Amino acid sequence: MNKLLAQIIKFGFVGGLCFLIDFAISTVIVAVLGNVLEHSTAALIGGFFGFTISVIVNYLLSMKFVFTRNEELGRKKEFIIFIVLSVIGLGINEIILWICSNIYSANPNLENIISFTVWFAMSKIFATAIVMVYNFISRKIFLEKHDN
Repeated sequence: MNKLLAQIIKFGFVGGLCFLIDFAISTVIVAVLGNVLEHSTAALIGGFFGFTISVIVNYLLSMKFVFTRNEELGRKKEFIIFIVLSVIGLGINEIILWICSNIYSANPNLENIISFTVWFAMSKIFATAIVMVYNFISRKIFLEKHDN
């Protein structure tokens, strides 16, 4: 149990750093594009670029500090599995951002209460929490070396 707890803490640190990278990149892109594109389009573009850059950093740090490498997989196969799992996570992320953006757009009164950038930031935090749980469980199952 101590090993699992230590692993979850390391995963949290790596995830926290990658969240900051993702959040900063996606929020800046949304702030820039939000005035020239539809809100949902700006959110999808920002979400995609933030997530993609952070997943590369996440792979490097996760496989070095969090998970025990399964040498039977080999680095190429390991990276491909990591990317496939991350693309599924990206899909979950994008669906949540799309839903939240459409909720904002469907409720014009929200613009009087909160800016789209702040709404997006809150949506991004929510999406990240959901995807973080998915990422830990899926990577633990499919990437980590399991002792028999």
